[in-house]
Amino acid sequence: MRLHRNLVFAVIDALNMIFNEGEYADKVIEKVLKHDKRWGSRDRGFIAETTYDIVRWRRLYDEIAEVHAPYSRQNLFRLFAVWAILRGIKLPDWKQLENTPERRIKGRFDELSKIRKYRESIPDWMDELGVKALGEKRWTKEMEALNQQADVVLRTNTLKTTKEALKATLADEGVESHALKGYAAALKLLERKNVFNTQAFKDGLFEVQDASSQVVAPFLEVEPGQRVVDACAGAGGKTLHLAALMKNKGQLIAMDVYDNKLRVLKKRARRNGAHNIETRLIDSTKAIKKLHNSADRLLLDAPCTGLGVLRRNPDAKWKLEPEFLERIKGVQQDILQQYSKMVKSGGKMVYATCSILPEENNEQVKSFLASGAGQDFRLIKEQHIYPSESGFDGFYMALMEKA
Repeated sequence: MRLHRNLVFAVIDALNMIFNEGEYADKVIEKVLKHDKRWGSRDRGFIAETTYDIVRWRRLYDEIAEVHAPYSRQNLFRLFAVWAILRGIKLPDWKQLENTPERRIKGRFDELSKIRKYRESIPDWMDELGVKALGEKRWTKEMEALNQQADVVLRTNTLKTTKEALKATLADEGVESHALKGYAAALKLLERKNVFNTQAFKDGLFEVQDASSQVVAPFLEVEPGQRVVDACAGAGGKTLHLAALMKNKGQLIAMDVYDNKLRVLKKRARRNGAHNIETRLIDSTKAIKKLHNSADRLLLDAPCTGLGVLRRNPDAKWKLEPEFLERIKGVQQDILQQYSKMVKSGGKMVYATCSILPEENNEQVKSFLASGAGQDFRLIKEQHIYPSESGFDGFYMALMEKA
């Protein structure tokens, strides 16, 4: 591979924004890719994937390059040099890459790869937390899986097409995919492509959604004609899936504390042809009280640490702090305590997170069921999805029924 100066400099710019200015990697990539309209898909792929790679392996590369935040521009080039050497890429004769110690880099890599926190590139506190929560063996397997690049998985919008028809439509546009066994609406791309430019996407035939995430909506066991509430809807990935499962029949109320996310959901719903969705902003406790004892089904896709989705959000490893875990556990329990009041007698509720930590998952459900607010509920089933076993994101979900 021959390195091009303008592409490498774009990677350095992106790393500076992520590491030194605290911006989110996905937003930075979006911004940086607009710098030069002449870049083709391979150029854009190089910038995005190289940036994500260096973010993913930041701690390991820090130790090898002997640099630490805040990074000077020269130090960012040193991180890039480590990335290139470890991939067998010949470094060009640029002054920014002069005197790169290739043998030392390879030697340090061999040495540090024997220690999990460096090999898997995670902060000390996260490594200790994972071992305590899941045990050495499970945590080691999960971190290895969470450092793999995430596949691009699509969810067929069954309001408009079938999985087989979508596969053929995408193939006509040069996007090859195959059906994922065990996932009713999922197609996995054979190679990474920007599917948002396809006519199939513009026509609302699919959404990009990880295979594990596609398990959550069916877990709620919705039926057409019901009143269903998605109380932590965000931008609506699972809301749209629920609308498809309800076949556009009944009432689907999408709620969130962020109005901007609900506005995005409205646009997505129009593109998807999902007509039974009504958005409601949670701007006070009144929004919840109005729905007390009225929902046939309630989805609580609770805010969490996101430790199950590090493959697609590797910068979360460096943004997360131990204090956040404690805070978010309080938020999760409060959501269970307050929002569960929307479920009517005989109704069902799913509590879900994209975390693999028991203290955010089954331990939260156990605490809820033992509380006054949870005394009328019983646990029907729960599911832990581990990246090392599924090959996709980590998730947890629990289905409960109200007497």
